[in-house]
Amino acid sequence: MTPTRTATLATLVGAGDTVAVGDGFGAPRALSRELTAVAAELGDLRLVLGWVPEADPELDAAEFADARTFMPGWGLRTPVAAGRVRSVPVRLSATPALLHGPLRPDVLVASVVQTPEGFRFGNEISWQHSAVAAGARIAALVSRGAPSCATGPVLPPDRVYVVGETDDPPLDMPEQPATAEIERMVERLLAYIPAGARLQVGPGALGATVLRELTVPVRLDSGLLPDSVVDLDARGLLLDTPITTYLAGGPRLRAWAEGRELLHPVEVTHDLGRLSASPLFAVNTAVELDIDGQVNVEGTEKAIVGGIGGHPDYAAAAARSVGGLSIIAVTTTHRGRSTLVPRLSRPVSTPAHDVDVVVTEHGVADLRGLDRAERTEALLAAWGPAGVREV
Repeated sequence: MTPTRTATLATLVGAGDTVAVGDGFGAPRALSRELTAVAAELGDLRLVLGWVPEADPELDAAEFADARTFMPGWGLRTPVAAGRVRSVPVRLSATPALLHGPLRPDVLVASVVQTPEGFRFGNEISWQHSAVAAGARIAALVSRGAPSCATGPVLPPDRVYVVGETDDPPLDMPEQPATAEIERMVERLLAYIPAGARLQVGPGALGATVLRELTVPVRLDSGLLPDSVVDLDARGLLLDTPITTYLAGGPRLRAWAEGRELLHPVEVTHDLGRLSASPLFAVNTAVELDIDGQVNVEGTEKAIVGGIGGHPDYAAAAARSVGGLSIIAVTTTHRGRSTLVPRLSRPVSTPAHDVDVVVTEHGVADLRGLDRAERTEALLAAWGPAGVREV
């Protein structure tokens, strides 16, 4: 076995470098304070962030000369709103191109797990292999609490520098109980999921409820896996090994994932050609839709609340797959306001032509084969008494 290289962040990161920090629930948070101190001392570091599901108070973006993210929302809402982190609008499948181009990192700070063959990424792979392929040195936090469930070759040993170790497990995905409206939506949309379907679900209560309420066997081909996949497997309804890039659950999910080859890089999980080559059923939600069926997942007129992420990747792949469906499930109101609007509060995240079926707690709008006027009529019917939000 190749000897392990050790270093400190202060010796691994140089003046003017761009530093990318691995994302997801297994992000290397134990190094955040040290990285912030290095940034404060050098004064000219650039920071690249991905999906930060929970705020990290010890990683201070204000100490960097420039900080950007391609997955705003959740843990980055406050720094994005304050202008300390700039939000780059990009679909997740396009992040490898950015990481080989204007956002190319010199150093990737990442959590890794030790395996007999060498180091691998742990709780998620996401875009991290792209950063390595673009030439980044890996400042590795060795995690003894993360599962080993990645596919593919080990990380190149000549690029890995161990800068710390931790026994802390990845963060847990917060429980999001399903509302009565979500339960009604899921009951309707499950009628569209056939036995043996290849299924993608988004994060949060909707995706977890879909997996919990399924009564037919499915294959999971999804950007993330929630805890409810464990129960799906226990019920004998999980076909084959899931394909994913993020684990978004708790101890049960991580224990179940250990030793399974689940995690793939985004170049695989979000590849539209692969995804659309056979029937794909994509189930996602939205912040709002307009009367033409265009989707906004980024936020309201007042604030960014989420990122584009893989939403347009999976919706487009499902819509173009023969026999598949792109399904958007959304409650008709949020905080007393209709989620159907005459004009979106933010730019379009997913275009209308990549949406096949819209499900609400009041009904279903099957948009396939409809012209513009018919689509609007179908959406209005699905929104029922909520109607269109008044401007």
